[in-house]
Amino acid sequence: MATSTLDPDRTLADLVAQQPALAAVLDRLGLDFCCHGQRSLASACVTAGLDLDAVTAELDLPAGDTPTGWSGGERAALAGYVEDTHHRYLHAELPAVEQLAAKVRDVHGAHHPELRAVADLVGDIARALRPHLATEEDEVFPAIAGLGAGLGAGTELRGAIAVLVDEHARLGEQLGRLRRLTGDYRTPADGCASYRSLYQRLAALEADTHVHIHLENNVLFPAALAG
Repeated sequence: MATSTLDPDRTLADLVAQQPALAAVLDRLGLDFCCHGQRSLASACVTAGLDLDAVTAELDLPAGDTPTGWSGGERAALAGYVEDTHHRYLHAELPAVEQLAAKVRDVHGAHHPELRAVADLVGDIARALRPHLATEEDEVFPAIAGLGAGLGAGTELRGAIAVLVDEHARLGEQLGRLRRLTGDYRTPADGCASYRSLYQRLAALEADTHVHIHLENNVLFPAALAG
């Protein structure tokens, strides 16, 4: 077997920043690279009870198969990318998935009572995300984009970023609970097409949000704070 080229002492956040395609693999393995991305790969594997050699073998993707990652770069460009890509996705998806969760609950809730908790949690996530996204778009991202070259965030912006990071942590916990409630988004045998669609869309929302939080927590915000 070929020796892995991955350094197990690198952080999960750094691995994904340099090779974004690794995000999907880490998600599948249950290794949190967004809210807890500052752990080393080795430490994360120990905590999760995973074999480090097996994990590095899965993560050791050919360089040609992975797109170029963000590594700090131009702060305004990254803020714009996050808003145009991840925020736009959430603005479109949240109302639709809320409605679908309520529909599936109403149809299947008698036989699958967990769907009530799923619909409630989806609503909680959507209600928390709307003001969170607005704060980023209206206040924090413009402030980051306006920082001069070599200048880091001042006290007010630092405080706003700290609040956003705390909200990301709560969102990460909610997504983890959603995954547990849905049994890793597995549709039961009696699930209809709408049931399958809901779980597929929730899984996609979780994966996109993990990358979204990673780009903010581990790339954009540190670049703004460092100057």
